[in-house]
Amino acid sequence: MKITEMTDGTNVYGNFFVNDVKRCVDNKGGNYLAVVLQDSSGTMEGRKWSSTLEDEDIIVKGKVIYIEGKVNKYNKTLQLKIMEAAKVNEDEVDWAQFISTAPMDLKVMKAKLDAYVDSIQNNDVKMLVTKLLANFAKRFYVWPAAVRNHHDYISGLLYHSITMADMTVKVCSVYPQINRDVLLGGAIIHDLGKTVELSGVQSTAFTLEGKMLGHISIGQAELRKAAKELGMYAYDDLPEEEQVETHPLFRKKEVAVCMEHMILSHHGQPDFGSPVRPLTREAHV
Repeated sequence: MKITEMTDGTNVYGNFFVNDVKRCVDNKGGNYLAVVLQDSSGTMEGRKWSSTLEDEDIIVKGKVIYIEGKVNKYNKTLQLKIMEAAKVNEDEVDWAQFISTAPMDLKVMKAKLDAYVDSIQNNDVKMLVTKLLANFAKRFYVWPAAVRNHHDYISGLLYHSITMADMTVKVCSVYPQINRDVLLGGAIIHDLGKTVELSGVQSTAFTLEGKMLGHISIGQAELRKAAKELGMYAYDDLPEEEQVETHPLFRKKEVAVCMEHMILSHHGQPDFGSPVRPLTREAHV
């Protein structure tokens, strides 16, 4: 039974994700655990009264646990009284049962992503996007796009990137003067830094890097690193007299810089976190 189907008096036997847990003291000085339980339908407050150290070892934030209990109405809100709790083998956990997932099948999203990358004609853009996706593939396909509100579910980052790519190709069909390859490539990887900024799909939180650096600067740094590994900044190693805009290596650097600029400016203005404002058509879009 899903959380949203429970009513006052419902007897509960099943697995739940521990979204949060706090050790508290009641009016008589006894210990209890205040728990937020979650499944794919929603969340519910729970209480493990007269809690023990064993309970604290079992009811841990970010874990899926087995619970036996009963739903009661307290202050007009449903609350689960936890009678028994036990650990669950995480190798057998289907996370989609406990955490919301993207509204599109993962295989479909991967196929769309591959098709978009294949459609990029500029070889430098394609190699750069391909390398970045390969570097972060394990996370990029399953990571949420935010802690809350903004695609905060399994594969939310991939879904957000795909829908942004959907938008960009439609805009390009109306405005042919826009560089489709640069815009599409930028749309796909613009939030890649969130794979480092966020902790993952379980009890998503900001990492140390996320708090101190943010996904914009992380993404720009990763793009610069990948571009250098691909030789896209070889122009900077040329003798000074050869560093002219007509040199073929300048175009490679220009592509990399424009892609970096799209990441740095994609929040639009400093008040929203972007260190620079968009200066190109592609960055504005």
